[in-house]
Amino acid sequence: MLIGSYFTMEYAIETAALLNPSIVPHPVQNVQDNKDLRVVLSFRAVGEGHMSSIVFREGVIHSNGTLDIDSQTCKLERGKVNEDHLYEKADFIVKLKEIGAFGSVRTIMDNLLDTFTFAELKESVRRFIRSHKDDPDFNKDALDTLIWYAKNNCEVAFDEELSLSGRVIFPRSKGEVKALEDARFVQFKNGNGSFTYYATYTAYDGCNILPQLIETKNFYRFKIITLMGKGSKNKGMALFPEKINDQYAMLSRNDNENLFLMYSDNINYWENPVKIKEPQFYWEYFQIGNNGSPLKTKEGWLVLTHGVGPVRTYSIGAMLLDLEDPSKVIKVTKNPILYPEENERDGYVPNVVYSCGSIIHNNHLVMPYAISDTRSGVATFNLKELLDVMEAC
Repeated sequence: MLIGSYFTMEYAIETAALLNPSIVPHPVQNVQDNKDLRVVLSFRAVGEGHMSSIVFREGVIHSNGTLDIDSQTCKLERGKVNEDHLYEKADFIVKLKEIGAFGSVRTIMDNLLDTFTFAELKESVRRFIRSHKDDPDFNKDALDTLIWYAKNNCEVAFDEELSLSGRVIFPRSKGEVKALEDARFVQFKNGNGSFTYYATYTAYDGCNILPQLIETKNFYRFKIITLMGKGSKNKGMALFPEKINDQYAMLSRNDNENLFLMYSDNINYWENPVKIKEPQFYWEYFQIGNNGSPLKTKEGWLVLTHGVGPVRTYSIGAMLLDLEDPSKVIKVTKNPILYPEENERDGYVPNVVYSCGSIIHNNHLVMPYAISDTRSGVATFNLKELLDVMEAC
């Protein structure tokens, strides 16, 4: 049996940890009680060799704020890449110029239409190599970069009949060979009243990070896009759930220490981050960041934040941003609202509580959170009490 198990080449995706959850309303609200809310939770699953992927669970939040999570009973699948996925040439050119590789592959791009498939890209590369292989200025690194970028932008689809808890977004390309980290899912309200689900996450190859964006409407077909622009340079990006003044808005931590705000007309392209909050209190002196997308309340945008303090302890606090101008911080919690209890201090990375997204239901703030980068739990707050305890800056 031992020898046979090695030959199966199976991979245990949650061997080391199940952490950094986010939560959004389920696209299908098939609940028995209209006071309940069906939800989708995402997790970062860490398996053998510290490789991490994105997994899902379904559950129901009841009117009193309690969360019941459905049991996982199905097999796991990692989905199929859609070979007919269409790429936009304009996006390729922007990104290749940004990383200094466009000049060497201009001929390849010139031979493609404004939209093209991966097969058409490979054929253009093949023709280019055949005609330039003896060229002393032949730049293989630029070609590798072109293919690397293409493989990091794709569409992954699952069987609609497969339970959501069986769908695994697994590393596939060189840019994400070690990890898909900290997906921050958000239900985004479109101008026509429909919804699209987005998630910012970080792809990691063992040395470099690559900010990525997932787009889906149904959680069985996922479009994966590389974020572009000088504002897309670090971890911890979180999209607002709707446009503000006709623009997309994003929180970020561009300098790995402070909180920033960015606006854009293009959800894939981010520039000009503006600092809105610095570390201020004892529990966040080392650095601060967001714990998921902002939540809209009557009083302002509620942002759950994490602070890194003494002994690199991660705690969670909150701040309130102006609805019309979220660069204005209205209120903050001067003390953390969640910090590692004694029984939560030991784990893969000790002294950490961390979340990638919360939800408001029936005047309750429900926040799934990671415990010391190993396991996950759920904290529920009375929304009014939380807002009342916050103090003006």
